[in-house]
Amino acid sequence: MKKMAILSIAMMFLLSACAPKFGQEEVVQQKDNKQQKAVIPKYNISDSYYRMILPFKPSEARGLVVEDLNTRLDVDEFETGLMRVAQDRFSPQDYLFQEGQYLDKKTIQSWLKRKSEDDKGLNPALGNKGTNEEKNTKSPIYLANILEHDYLMKNDNNKVKLGGIVLGLALNSVHYYETEQGYPREVQIEDGVIEKEGKRLASEILSRVRQIKGLESVPITIALFKQQPQSAIIPGHFFAVTNVDEGSTTIDKWEKINEEYTLFPSDDAEKNHREDLMKFLNFKSDIEDFFPNYTGVIGKAFYVDDQLQQLTVNIPMQFYGKGEVIAFTQYVTGLVMEQFPDYITVNVYISSVNGPESIIIREAKAEQPFVHIYQ
Repeated sequence: MKKMAILSIAMMFLLSACAPKFGQEEVVQQKDNKQQKAVIPKYNISDSYYRMILPFKPSEARGLVVEDLNTRLDVDEFETGLMRVAQDRFSPQDYLFQEGQYLDKKTIQSWLKRKSEDDKGLNPALGNKGTNEEKNTKSPIYLANILEHDYLMKNDNNKVKLGGIVLGLALNSVHYYETEQGYPREVQIEDGVIEKEGKRLASEILSRVRQIKGLESVPITIALFKQQPQSAIIPGHFFAVTNVDEGSTTIDKWEKINEEYTLFPSDDAEKNHREDLMKFLNFKSDIEDFFPNYTGVIGKAFYVDDQLQQLTVNIPMQFYGKGEVIAFTQYVTGLVMEQFPDYITVNVYISSVNGPESIIIREAKAEQPFVHIYQ
């Protein structure tokens, strides 16, 4: 028996050593004339997502986005939206994603400062004349953050190398500062000024990036993001993008990105998207009629080229048992399938004071929704 046990263990080690690694592909990554082994997952959870090279290499500037942007909503949209922008040039079928490996934290922090505070600062100097209010009104901080994403290519020899980078520039719509007495103040920045300053900053950043080893000649895409005020409950959006050819140090043209988020219900939705708002209000009304414990429904609508693409709905409820959660989820699922057109994706998150209760996802053109009730 003892010999058979030893034999079984030996066979297990032999089989595990010879067995193929399902779900991944081994490659060699090249950077700075150095090579190291890496792994690419064979399977992708969606055509909208990039496969990411492993082991995961965090960006040297990791954490700066969370520190510098006004809201968590802006943080998420800035990162995922930049991937969405990248897909027009770097297809998820042909490129792999990696967090930025070239712009480190120290470099970005230096660039985000005012010119008077750091020789490399990209934001305007505050100046010495006038009160804090006068100086900040005249010279607000425009650039809030810089985000780098790297896109890698795999050749026939199972080697991957940098195929291009995408840079996101987060720009302030509101500049916050304090008076000499410590009172908080703010300066609204007009859209025209945001666009003008964003394009000016992009040209300077491109010039600097071309001087970084490894980025002298790669294709570069730069996208401009307008972040929301601190009090906002919807995220900001990208509004312009430019593609820079290999080795080029100049920006020839910009393309408009027509994206926006709208809160349902809101005055903006009433003014600009009334038909979609009415569908949402009918949905909201049907919930109110049948469930007395309803406390509110908030929707976040995402538009591309003025067409509704995705609606995310949050429903907080007071529940007294799991049966009520199941009944409510079933009812809302029926409303989603019947009341919203099938060309949009609808995400519904149902919660209580205890946390998430259920989730409903109806992808665009899907005949059946995904429904999950948390246990």
